[in-house]
Formats: sequence, C-alpha cells, structure tokens
Amino acid sequence: MPQPDDRFLVVSPRPAYLDPEVRRSMPERVATAREELRSCCACPRNCKVDRLAGETRVCKTGRHARVSSAFAHLGEEDCLRGWRGSGTIFFSMCNLRCVFCQNWDISQRPSGREMRPADIACLMLSLQKKGCHNINLVTPEHVVPQVVEALALAIDRGLTLPVVYNTSAYDAVSSLKLMEGLVDIYMPDFKFFSSEASKRLLKAKDYPQRAREAILEMHRQVGDLRFTTDGIACRGLLVRHLVMPGFAEDSRRIFEWLADSVSPDTFVNIMAQYHRDHEVGTTVETGPNAGAIRYAEINHPLDAEELVKAYEAASAAGLWRFDKLPPPAD
Repeated sequence: MPQPDDRFLVVSPRPAYLDPEVRRSMPERVATAREELRSCCACPRNCKVDRLAGETRVCKTGRHARVSSAFAHLGEEDCLRGWRGSGTIFFSMCNLRCVFCQNWDISQRPSGREMRPADIACLMLSLQKKGCHNINLVTPEHVVPQVVEALALAIDRGLTLPVVYNTSAYDAVSSLKLMEGLVDIYMPDFKFFSSEASKRLLKAKDYPQRAREAILEMHRQVGDLRFTTDGIACRGLLVRHLVMPGFAEDSRRIFEWLADSVSPDTFVNIMAQYHRDHEVGTTVETGPNAGAIRYAEINHPLDAEELVKAYEAASAAGLWRFDKLPPPAD
C-alpha cells in the first residue's frame, strides 16, 4: 500500500467529470469523438479508415468496441482493488502486438462481443452497484471515441466512481486530450525505452516516443497519484513497468526519464510477473530460419537479481513511491 504522506491525501475525493463545466462539455465531446472515427487516428497507428462505416485495420475494431469481460478485479494494484475490487472492463484487440503478451487471447483475438455505448454504460453502472472502488478501462487506446460515448451516458445515469485509464501507453495525445476531465487515474505501462526492442517485441518502433508523449500528457492532466484517507487511489498517475529478462538498461532509462521529466514523486509499480508466453519460445516452421527458436533473448524466466537491480535503478533515479516494497537484499 502507498506510503503515508499528507501531500498525497485527498480528504473529500470527487470524480473530475462531476464538475459542471465538464458535464456541459459532454455533447461536444461526443460529437468530436464520433467524427474521429470517420478517419481514424484514435491511436498512433493512424489507420485513417472509416470506422463509422465498419472499416477496420490494425485493431480490427469498427464502429463498436468489443468487450471481453467486466468484473470486480481483485488482482489489480492494492490501491485500486482495495477490499471491494476494481471494476474492470476489458476491451479486446490491443493496438500493440507484444510477442510475449500474457493476455494474447484477448489482445490479439476478437474475444467477447461488440457492445454499443449504452451497453458499456450499463456495465459501468453495474460495477458501481456491486461496490467497486472505480471503473477500470483496460486497453482503451483504440476505442477512446466509444469510451467517451459510453461515459457520457453513464454519467447522466448516475455514475459517481473515479475512472481509471489502464493502457499500454501507445496512445494518441489527441485522444488523451479528449479524455481530459473524464479520467481520474491514468495507469500506463512503460515497456521499453529502446526503439529497436519496441520494433522487435511490440511491433511498434515509435512506441518509446509515443509513450513519453502520452505519459507527459497524462501527468499534465492529473498530476502525481493521490489517495483517500483509507488508502484508495483517487486521482493521479500510476506507471507500471514489467521487468524483462536482459533489459536492465531499458528499465534504468525509463526510471531516470520518469524522475527527471515527469516527477520524482511518480508512483510506480515494478512488476516481476514476466513469463514466456504467446510467440516466445515457439519454433520457426518455414524459411531459412526453420527450426530456430523465436525471441530466444527473452525465452527464459526473470532472474531474481534482475528484479532487485530494477528497484535499485529506480531508487538511484530518485523514485521512491512504489506499489510494493523492494525485494529484500541477500
């Protein structure tokens, strides 16, 4: 749980979207969101297809968002799940192609079903009724216009929970600006700092640049992460970083950038759950490399020492607010 510090406490939290000015802006936002689908640049892929007409490209998502599942998630960060769970809505079809994705059956497959904005709004209100601490939008990068439509309806129907934007950070700044005042907690991943690693393992060479732009915009909107007096996050930025085997330099550069360019008070979840999945360790079947192991450089578990060194790098960079304590030294 977060370290006690009065600087990051909010005594009377209130979702930003309940501000009268934000409420008045909703019809215009919805109209803008729908129009963006006509020549889609909702994410950095900039496919420019007419999703209003059902055209698709990278994310394979047309007019309506596809929802894989929605439930009270007790496996999220402590400060999000609390004791009643984080109300997660998982959107299918990520705009990245991470070769090691542990949720590839959702992110790379048309899991679940298409849902209209009114249906997604009903999901939000149902999760609120179940007592969840927040509404947690998972992988929303490519469906921001549809999310805006759904939030407008849910707010009108009585939504009062803070909204979490849970993302890979491969976001368009224009989409994030459309979400300003609707999101209370931004929770981006920052996966790699290297363009070469991003091209090979995420299939997006521009990922580091886009992630930096996105995280700076997120922090501009909501600032450092703050909490209610009972330890539940209510507003701000929470950055996730999955420690990858053999990529200590990327971790170090990410932590230094967060401390120097965003804030030394950035709240960070340093994650150790990497395991071989999806395409990692599979065998090339045809061509000149037939028989070779795909992505051999990450075809092994994370070493415990690598996790310790990641925490050391984060602390050396000046970061100090971690979701969990560093592993004990030997």
